[in-house]
Amino acid sequence: MTLVDTNVLIDVLANDPIWRPWSVAMLEQQSGLGPLIITDVIYSELSPQFSNDQFLDDAIANLGVVLQRIPKQGLFLAGRTFERYRRRGGSRPNVFADFFIGAHAEVEDLPILTRDVRRYRMYFPDVALIAPET
Repeated sequence: MTLVDTNVLIDVLANDPIWRPWSVAMLEQQSGLGPLIITDVIYSELSPQFSNDQFLDDAIANLGVVLQRIPKQGLFLAGRTFERYRRRGGSRPNVFADFFIGAHAEVEDLPILTRDVRRYRMYFPDVALIAPET
């Protein structure tokens, strides 16, 4: 299984001229290795791209992606990671979406397909990232 980050899906759905080819190729590659999943948070982040939930459901189904709820242990870890962020001087008042995604990946030992590696590398260093060469 591969957890697919929002940015990769938006590349494909919005037909990004720069990133769509890479994102499509990586989705195809990873789907050959097992299911592609998104979390509830990613589903929410995608929703502004669609006029209703059925269109979003159809789009993710067409991409071969399935929605998987964040496990309770992941929710707990996301909160603890946010606490660590705040102790380090972070000023955001709410938990980052990336903390939910990274925590889900960590507790279920899933790689994340993403183009945005900074926060994942900092707070979830043991999570495998599938990302463009930087």
